[in-house]
Formats: sequence, C-alpha cells, structure tokens
Amino acid sequence: MDSVFANIAQGPEDPILGVTVAYNKDTSPNKLNLGVGAYRTEEGKPLVLNVVRKAEQLLVNDQSRVKEYLPITGLADFNKCSAKLIFGADSPAIQENRVTTVQCLSGTGSLRVGAEFLAKHYHQRTIYIPRPTWGNHPKVFSIAGLAVEYYRYYEPNTRGLDFQGLLEDLKSAPAGAIVLLHACAHNPTGVDPTLEQWEQIRQLMRSQGLLPFFDSAYQGFASGSLDADAQPIRMFVADGGECFAAQSYAKNMGLYGERVGALSIVCKSADVASRVESQLKLVIRPMYSNPPIHGPSIVATILKDRDMYNEWTVELKAMADRIITMRQQLFDALTAKGTAGDWSHIIKQIGMFTFTGLNTEQVAFMTKEYHVYMTSDGRISMAGLSSKTVPHLADAIHAAVTKAN
Repeated sequence: MDSVFANIAQGPEDPILGVTVAYNKDTSPNKLNLGVGAYRTEEGKPLVLNVVRKAEQLLVNDQSRVKEYLPITGLADFNKCSAKLIFGADSPAIQENRVTTVQCLSGTGSLRVGAEFLAKHYHQRTIYIPRPTWGNHPKVFSIAGLAVEYYRYYEPNTRGLDFQGLLEDLKSAPAGAIVLLHACAHNPTGVDPTLEQWEQIRQLMRSQGLLPFFDSAYQGFASGSLDADAQPIRMFVADGGECFAAQSYAKNMGLYGERVGALSIVCKSADVASRVESQLKLVIRPMYSNPPIHGPSIVATILKDRDMYNEWTVELKAMADRIITMRQQLFDALTAKGTAGDWSHIIKQIGMFTFTGLNTEQVAFMTKEYHVYMTSDGRISMAGLSSKTVPHLADAIHAAVTKAN
C-alpha cells in the first residue's frame, strides 16, 4: 500500500549545511571545509572554551540544581546579563525598565520570535534585509508572515559597502518598515559600515520612522571587543527610539549546539515593555512552550562572575585574533603567488566570513579539483583555515582564477 506521503517531492539540500554533507562524503585526505560557520582551532578541531568547561563543572557539582521547566521567558539571570552585554551595563533603557528580554533558541529562534511578534502586532508587515544576507534570513521572516524586500549593501566591484545604494533604498522604504541590520561582522560579506556611516543610517532611519531589527550573532568576534562590536546598537538605543535585537551565544561562547540566544525589545516606556513581554509569552508558549536550561545557565554563570567574565574576554579575543591572522596569511599567500586581481578585501573584511569574490564556476572548480568546500556564492569561513591549510587554499584560488575564468 502506498504511503499517504508518496507524492512528496525530495526537498533541496540546505545551501549552507549541504556543503558539510558533501564534504563528509569526500574521501580525499586534502579536503577542506570552509562552509561551516563554526570556529575551529589551528588543528582544525572544534573548540570548547576553558571558561565554558569551568562553568559547566560548577553547574554539575551544584547539588541544588534541578531540571524543572524554566518560565516561558527563560532564565531571568541570563536575560538580565544578556541585555547588559549588548546595551551596556549603564544603559538608561535598562535602568528605566524599557527593555524586555526573552531567552530564545539561539539567533535563529530569537529572529523568529521577533518576526512572529511583529507580524501579529506591528502595523507595517514589510522587512528590508541587506542583499546579500545570511541564507536563512528571508525564510525566517517570510514564514513568520512578513513581506521581505531588499536594500543594496554589497558592491561587487569594490568588494566593499554600497553605502549610497543602501541610503537610497532605505530612503524609499515605506514609513514604519522594519529594517534588518547586522550588528557587526556582516554575514556573508564581512563588510561593515564605519561608525560615521552607522550614524548616517541611524539618522535616516529615525527620520523615516523605520524600525531597526538588529541581528547580533558575532558580538566580540568581529574586533575582539564586546563593547566595540555593540556600538551600532547602542547608538540606536541612545537616541531614545525603539529597536529589536536578536543575540546568539553560538559563536562568541562556542555554544553552537546548546542553542542559546535572546531577543530584546527596547520600548519607549516601562509600561509598553511590560505589555510587549506579555505578548511575547503568547508567541512563545504555543511554539516551544519554554526554552532549555543548560546553555543559558552556562552563560549566566560566566557573565555574573567577574573573573570568569574576564577569562571569557581573553579567550574570545584569542579566537578573533586567530581569524585576523588567517586573513593576513591568505592575503600574503595570494600576493606571493601573484594571483590576478586585488585581494586586499580579505584583510579589510572582518568576522568569521570572507566574501572572496569567486564566482559559482570557480567555486565548483575548487571543489572538484582541490576538494575545497564553500558556499556557491564564494563565502569562506576564515575560522576553518589554519596555517597548514592556507597554502592549499591559495593554490586552489590561484588555479580557479587562472583556469576557471
């Protein structure tokens, strides 16, 4: 007897996660996976931070800890610490109780809860997202019920920011439209506005009545400084206006599989924040009821203890610095080879990813001939590189640029 699902078509492989699937099937000893957005050590191994192991040990040894459900909004200490981390400990918005923070399932879950809330309660159902952006963004917002539009962001010729295009597109957006902004280390391009440009974006958005929705997946990972990477968000909060911020601890604490994130909404008053939180609970309850307890307990343990917090910032900076070193080594290797083209964008871009400027054919050539795996748009994860594998990647890029043009 036929299955009742016999007519279901095979779904397409996720363009990002599919890279790892293909990589795992490859039997070449020289294969290199630069598709996955996860930090790797110089030995190519996943890293669990020492401070995270320490926090987990404390939690395991605490005999008073139980496995009861968290409230719908999550772990209170985690929410409080997360808001302070992103908005600043002395943020007037926090002191005036104008911020509501709910624990969510990492960055994706935070975006989705925010999107569901906006689709239900906000008068404008259109969200503008940068072109290009993280592959999951359009789906998260459209499935939640928002109409997705794009604003110009990346200029392929300069491999930098199309700032004029960005301003023009935001200027022509309808009043009240939501605008997704990458807080730092833009994914996939690694291209960020300067603080002066951020100020112009802020002024334009506030004058147009546009609602900022920040996605902060890499705080501390871009520059090595938690405060510097939060500056754009803090500029928007300082003007007294409202904004959304989705946070993830996947990258900066290496808690990928623990799915630890938070959604914060900065409101005009404490009264509005309280009502917003009551409605966020009504979004979360039928979705996943309440969030997990282990991951946020790790984060709260670290953020509440001064010594552990300091230890975390040192480990975080070491990760950020290793990525910066990999950028320099790849740039130097391509320069030494005399590879055609200007590769300075590799050291100008920041964060985990580099938008190489390689086209689909060149990417396919590198995978086939050199067993180098990356997303088809030419995005590579710098964290997947090591001093040992830089020469192999440089060889592959050189050959691709030379032969696959």
